[in-house]
Amino acid sequence: MQRPRPIDLICCHGTKGEVTPIRIRVRDEDGQYQAYSIKEYRDLSHQGARQMPDGVYVSDNTLVFECKINVFGKEKLVRVYSNNPYLSWVMTP
Repeated sequence: MQRPRPIDLICCHGTKGEVTPIRIRVRDEDGQYQAYSIKEYRDLSHQGARQMPDGVYVSDNTLVFECKINVFGKEKLVRVYSNNPYLSWVMTP
């Protein structure tokens, strides 16, 4: 299990409280920011307390999105997490 990495996440907040992830920005090994548009996502939030396949423990209040991004021409699946009300985001590969 790799440790979750802090990220910047651009998301859209709907009128009914829904959150849609749009873009991820993360620092690479050299400290440079890399940005990735989210091609597809699946909302895995509010399904009870559990351990995710990548080893992250979540509660019913954790926002969890499984996102497809394109990295150097290859599709990659990542999960992004946030615990309300702090709205800081982390990502696991």
